[in-house]
Amino acid sequence: MEGENLYTPRRFQSLRTPETEPYQGGQVVNGQRTTIIDAEGLILGRMASIVAKRLLEGDRIEIVNAEGAVVSGKRKMVIKERKEFLEVGGRERGPLHYRKPNVIVRRTIRGMLPHRKAHGREAYRRLRVHIGVPRELEGAEAESIPNAHVDRLGGRYVTVGEIAKNIGWKV
Repeated sequence: MEGENLYTPRRFQSLRTPETEPYQGGQVVNGQRTTIIDAEGLILGRMASIVAKRLLEGDRIEIVNAEGAVVSGKRKMVIKERKEFLEVGGRERGPLHYRKPNVIVRRTIRGMLPHRKAHGREAYRRLRVHIGVPRELEGAEAESIPNAHVDRLGGRYVTVGEIAKNIGWKV
């Protein structure tokens, strides 16, 4: 307790742990210090929770290769669940069903942020998700998240790109 401010609410204390500690160097992209994460071979939910924590701490994050993120489960089962979800709602009353892999990843991260509050909206604005690697990030060094790597999965999985193609993404 020594050295700790007793008047600071817990929600404003640092969320950093050794697993979520960002890459210290970062890259300077468009005049901003940015962490670049390569989503190729990362488990979508684990990656999203770690990225959400970093965003809430004020980091700027660019995710590349969004179509390479993976969702655990049998291929047919995962795609069938996504297709069933497409039948929910309608054009006028929602929910909107996004089919592009970068938007699927972005919305997954949004689900882990308090996006209806001001600090959650600000955090969400600091996130960029790309299909592939854009030209301005080609030479930059991208980090991976070891705690979210697909090697931790024992069973089957399907990539976000495959899911997107099967639910109607027009490449």
